[in-house]
Amino acid sequence: MSDAHGTQDHRTPATPAGPRPEPLRFFGTTWVDHSRGYAVRRLGVAVGSLAAAAAACFALRFAYQGLQIAAVGGFVSLLVVVMFAVCSALAFGHTWSSFSTRPDPDRQSSLRGLLSIGFVGSLLAYFFRSLTEAPGEKLHRAEYEQAREEYDRRITRRSGNPARKRRRDA
Repeated sequence: MSDAHGTQDHRTPATPAGPRPEPLRFFGTTWVDHSRGYAVRRLGVAVGSLAAAAAACFALRFAYQGLQIAAVGGFVSLLVVVMFAVCSALAFGHTWSSFSTRPDPDRQSSLRGLLSIGFVGSLLAYFFRSLTEAPGEKLHRAEYEQAREEYDRRITRRSGNPARKRRRDA
């Protein structure tokens, strides 16, 4: 900024003190006040995750046709279909629950293979959640509000100059 005399003001904008919100994938910190294209981003995430799930199903269809061309038999084809269905259902449930509670890192690493196989379920969970809110917004909002309350409580306790505090006579 410059004034009429050509001098510049080098002050930085004031950032609020205290805890800062954790950014969400695809949304940054727009989930806090639903600003800067939040609705458009939610729509984009919903369309993108649904399109990715449809493309994944299309790719899985080619894989299934490859099994039929290879003539592996009905039992193996059934096992593959059941495996993808079960893994997708488990991945959906795990992804859906991770939007409301923090997942255990050890459990998350042990489920990595299952979540990779059931990626269609994770994409669908992302799609359905993005219809109502940014995926993970509810969890992050609760954590952020709790951190703000704790910060405000700590700040209000420290008000005043402790050197001027009157001593109680016991």
